[in-house]
Amino acid sequence: MSFVRGLKCRECGHEYPARLQAGCEDCYGPLEVDYDYDAIKGVLSRRLIESRSKTIWKYRELLPLDREPVIGLGTGGTPLLRADRLGRALGLDNLYVKNDAVNVPTLSFKDRVTGVAINKALEFGLEAVGCASTGNLANSVGANAAAAGLPSFILVPENLEPAKITATQIYGSLLIKVRGNYDDVNRLCTQIADRHPWGLVNVNLRPYYAEGSKTFGYEIAEQLGWKAPDAVVVPMAGGALISKIHKGFKELERLGLLNGEADTRFFGAQAAGCNPIVDAVKRGSRDIRPVKPSTIAKSLAIGNPADGYFAAGLIAQTGGWGEDVTDEEIVSGIRLLAETEGIFTETAGGVTVAVTRKLAAQGRLRRDALTVLAITGNGLKTQDALQLEPAPVIEPKLAAFEAVIERAAAGAVA
Repeated sequence: MSFVRGLKCRECGHEYPARLQAGCEDCYGPLEVDYDYDAIKGVLSRRLIESRSKTIWKYRELLPLDREPVIGLGTGGTPLLRADRLGRALGLDNLYVKNDAVNVPTLSFKDRVTGVAINKALEFGLEAVGCASTGNLANSVGANAAAAGLPSFILVPENLEPAKITATQIYGSLLIKVRGNYDDVNRLCTQIADRHPWGLVNVNLRPYYAEGSKTFGYEIAEQLGWKAPDAVVVPMAGGALISKIHKGFKELERLGLLNGEADTRFFGAQAAGCNPIVDAVKRGSRDIRPVKPSTIAKSLAIGNPADGYFAAGLIAQTGGWGEDVTDEEIVSGIRLLAETEGIFTETAGGVTVAVTRKLAAQGRLRRDALTVLAITGNGLKTQDALQLEPAPVIEPKLAAFEAVIERAAAGAVA
């Protein structure tokens, strides 16, 4: 049973039926799914949710499908881990990591959004699906489209990491490199959606696609014992994830499923080479000034973010902050998470960890606050960003091995 009332403009409030539509016809604002929360409240309970398998579909009353899902059945249920060693390094006593680097099927949080979007494409009877992507979305659309038996075409900036290209083409997707940055690619996809009867997950399927991100927030709250954290640090590209985690917490509060209120402070993280949302936050504004991306964090390299206006407003509204970090700090963040918690994250995760370090040093994160870091992708996808020391080569002799150990110990002491 679906509890969807229709679509609603986030700007002017104009309502539409639940159809394939990119934006508001009156003000051109973004649309989002509107639900019958009173009806959901009469059905959904903590006990029912907890009785279901640990995937995003345990929250299906709050997702915009009319039928049971047929693909993405293993997506979600990723671990929320207490990160004491990382916390000590950052000066935070109550730190957790939500690790979507192990999400199914393609090791990023994008599996949540494409699971919803491609199931919706099947409901609409679409002939093909596609997307504009900086990498993770490309992988996920390719995988879930293949599972659904749908042709897929993926448009990416021409300088995308080779690992992400391989991890898209392997599914049989038609991958097309576009000269330019993500914003150039996205404009082209908007034109394609106007011309062809296909589902572009982040264009005409976007209202449904974005709802999958709420499950990141639902899981955090459930894993904390039905409690919203004090603070969340979220990497920002288009700005949708941070807004949808907030929406997820607020929906649980509205339905009476939370212990206490959803008064989480939201902190946005970006790379210094592509920081339009953070720039707006620091200016005390919601107005986004587009930038030309130049950063190793390619999955966050969106210079004109579609949800930037809402993300900047949310950060200010919740008493949070936005911060950015250099490429060198990003690599340091990747290494710190790996060396303290044994989690290998991609560059976006390096941004999140490095920004958290800055926020803690600035006193913006309370030492005792229950803080969650959103780790959204796997480090196997962005190995080119790392420059590690070459491994020593030795003869098969004990003396040679011990000499290496001694040098390593001396280096650690120094």
